[in-house]
Amino acid sequence: MAKSSKKEEKDTKSAAKDVKKKEADTSTHAAQQKVAEQKVPKNSSKKTRTETDLLGSLEVPADAYYGVHTVRAMENFQISYVTINTIPHFIRGMVQVKKAAAMANRRLHVLPKKKAEAIIWACDQILEEGRCMDQFPLDVFQGGAGTSLNMNTNEVVANLALEYLGEEKGSYDIINPNDDVNMSQSTNDAYPTGFRLGLHAAVDHLIERMDGLRAAFQVKGNEFQDILKMGRTQLQDAVPMTLGQEFHGWGFTIADEIKTIREAQEHLKVINLGATAIGTTVTAHPDYPALASKYLAQLTGIDFKNSEDLIAATSDCGAYVAISSAMKSLAIKLTKVCNDLRLLASGPRCGLAEINLPQLQPGSSIMPGKVNPVIPEVTNQASFLAIGLDQTVMLAASAGQLELNVMEPVITFALFTGLRVLSNACNTLRTKCIDGVTANAKRTEAMVMNSCGIVTLLKPHLGYKTCAAMAHECYETGKSLHQVVVEERKMLTQEEWDKTFNLQNLIAPKFVQ
Repeated sequence: MAKSSKKEEKDTKSAAKDVKKKEADTSTHAAQQKVAEQKVPKNSSKKTRTETDLLGSLEVPADAYYGVHTVRAMENFQISYVTINTIPHFIRGMVQVKKAAAMANRRLHVLPKKKAEAIIWACDQILEEGRCMDQFPLDVFQGGAGTSLNMNTNEVVANLALEYLGEEKGSYDIINPNDDVNMSQSTNDAYPTGFRLGLHAAVDHLIERMDGLRAAFQVKGNEFQDILKMGRTQLQDAVPMTLGQEFHGWGFTIADEIKTIREAQEHLKVINLGATAIGTTVTAHPDYPALASKYLAQLTGIDFKNSEDLIAATSDCGAYVAISSAMKSLAIKLTKVCNDLRLLASGPRCGLAEINLPQLQPGSSIMPGKVNPVIPEVTNQASFLAIGLDQTVMLAASAGQLELNVMEPVITFALFTGLRVLSNACNTLRTKCIDGVTANAKRTEAMVMNSCGIVTLLKPHLGYKTCAAMAHECYETGKSLHQVVVEERKMLTQEEWDKTFNLQNLIAPKFVQ
């Protein structure tokens, strides 16, 4: 009875605690809601508002920060079901462009101070507070060279700016998406500039994940530095090495790809902000391009600068090609590394079985006990996708005509998709595979000493022809090299054998003349 009473008392206390927590959560939510309501102007009880463009009027959800152009685009483009909402780097890039433009236009006195302050505040709400990141419901695939996204951004910023002024959404006579937020801009300079800003940030994220993977290989390289194994060429026994050297090599190849991607990233810093429609800066103040790019560099902390030829820059997609090619190169390297991991972990009884990968899940619906190398496999799949997406970028980049390439939206999809899957693949490969790899040291050493390949170390002593004959005899008879050379033919003493086939000389052979 005493035990039961204590349990009941404990349950009662726990229940009371849960009630208090729920009350606290409710109170906090209510407080947050109240603050939000104070910030947002009171709209009518209607579920929609009417907005008008050159094609007529449409109903827009009353609480939406986007407007009529976005609604039309949502109806027109239902291709991939991947929306801009899923690419926060791109949203931030577009909003940074709008902020830099407003700052430049304010400085040049072409945008009234009150409007500029409202627009800048709106941009900061998105950039610093994370507001309205769900207000970009457009499909990544768009006709019109990205006009839909540019207008989506203009509308969201305009309606946030109206909120700052205490006005209702859609009051575009006060803050206009085209005349005010898009002042001195065209989709043809705003979209590619925002795209490059977003790509630059996404590339930074990829590099961070790549560097984590590189470091993981380095750690395992140090851990396995004294584990002897057989090197292989053409999948045949070659000469000895260490497992640590193998892992160090994989780490080095990833480090090399980091350099390649950083070099490609530099091309993204050349923009065409202020080019407007085709690069002639039509409708923009003469000082606007330089000033806008200067403010953009200040906002981002990155040395973005305008191209020396804005007409060329407006239609050029070379920076995207460079990034895509660098991503493809990484994907190829990852594929090679993952193939190696699968080979070295093959078995567990009837393969190479030099290493053990973490066991993450049962591998077969019919074969009990089977565990598969699922992480290298999924990394390979991500790599294959990136390689295929590169072809899309190549085709789209070549499809421009005259002063504009209208295919940038599909390039957007390809590059952001590739960056996302490669970033996730690098992180997954590190955390779920490489960090947990273990070595079968006794097995790897036994395979080395039983290999015919180690005869190569005797070539300086016995010559190529004799060594070849020894290797052939070992292969035909199944005898070990030691048995043939030392025990039977007495071509070396045990002391000479030990001097040649010690660990240090096996992994870092001394030159013998």
